[in-house]
Amino acid sequence: MRAYINGHQAVTPFDFLELALGTPLELWLGVDGESPEERAARLDAARDILTDHPGLPDDAVRVAAQALEDHAPDLFNVIPLARPAGRRPRVGKEVAA
Repeated sequence: MRAYINGHQAVTPFDFLELALGTPLELWLGVDGESPEERAARLDAARDILTDHPGLPDDAVRVAAQALEDHAPDLFNVIPLARPAGRRPRVGKEVAA
């Protein structure tokens, strides 16, 4: 089954978040190895977006909560693994190395 949001296909959970937020996740989370200048520019852009859209954090939490509610049975369908039998010490002669 394919999921589309405003004509864009969402394949991964990150796609859903990015399409819901309307911005790339890297803007909010950063990327490995970014320079201090890149970080400052990214945070400045994020501040500008939050100033223009003050409800964005609430919208993101609402989308995440709805996704959890919609998919909770699949997400939390955990099957316990069988516990391995306890190890018993070997009885017998030990060989010196």
